[in-house]
Amino acid sequence: MVAIDRSPGRRVFHAVNTVVLIGVMIVTLYPFLNIVARSFSSDEYIRSGQVNLLPKGFDLTAYELVASDPMFWTNYRNTVVYTVTATFIAMVLTTSYAYVLSKKHLKGRKFLIGIAIFTMFFNGGLIPNYVLITSLGLKNTIWAIVLPNAINVFNLLVMKTFFENLPDELEEAAAIDGMNTYGILLRIVLPLSKAVLATMVLFYAVSFWNSWFTAFLYMSESELFPVTVYLRNLIAGATTATSAGAATDVAQSVAASIQSVAIVLTVVPILVVYPFVQRYFVTGVMLGAVKG
Repeated sequence: MVAIDRSPGRRVFHAVNTVVLIGVMIVTLYPFLNIVARSFSSDEYIRSGQVNLLPKGFDLTAYELVASDPMFWTNYRNTVVYTVTATFIAMVLTTSYAYVLSKKHLKGRKFLIGIAIFTMFFNGGLIPNYVLITSLGLKNTIWAIVLPNAINVFNLLVMKTFFENLPDELEEAAAIDGMNTYGILLRIVLPLSKAVLATMVLFYAVSFWNSWFTAFLYMSESELFPVTVYLRNLIAGATTATSAGAATDVAQSVAASIQSVAIVLTVVPILVVYPFVQRYFVTGVMLGAVKG
């Protein structure tokens, strides 16, 4: 049995560590609880700075203003479709590229890694990208959102390192049994990589779910907007109150809480998904980020 260190120094360390972690939890949790409270509070209490952790002047007008618009639900559906499709494609491409790069015997491996790393520091810029997407006829399509962001180089390098840490003997044994490269990847490597795969799915899904600028740039039809663009326009005043079936003065009266509502509606789906993958999160990041 391993002896537990109960020395005074260890006890002080645990006490300080507990206090610091509680402080971090409070600092992290308070802003979100404040946003939720603001979203359910009336405008006058928000503007006077009286809302902290609990709503004051409970008011659902801001939620009604957003949820009563059919366009909101259309854009919400678009966000789900964009996120699921983009995450699936990104995972397929990133996993395939990372698995190839993890093979040290691959000819031109350093060159391929260099190409990937080069894109982390240099890109064509906003205008060339816009011209490229337009010339390819991708405007107002899902591909304008999916393809330019299909591979995140940081995620690629984490997965590459994870695959490099897998025992070579497993793949060699599978190859001796007659399994080809695709069979080894699908039946040996991926089942052993659930932690890093779940982590990468979370990274990609959160990124695509929260993304708005790409759609704002390449989408000109409101029916194709993701919900983040809809809420951005609502906050900025680009979406009128009549489009939500409410009077203009009502929209103005809830202006202070609209931003809070937008944040809550955007964050809630990620909070629902996160508990199902959080147990893989730390393991996936650490195994993929540390060599050896």
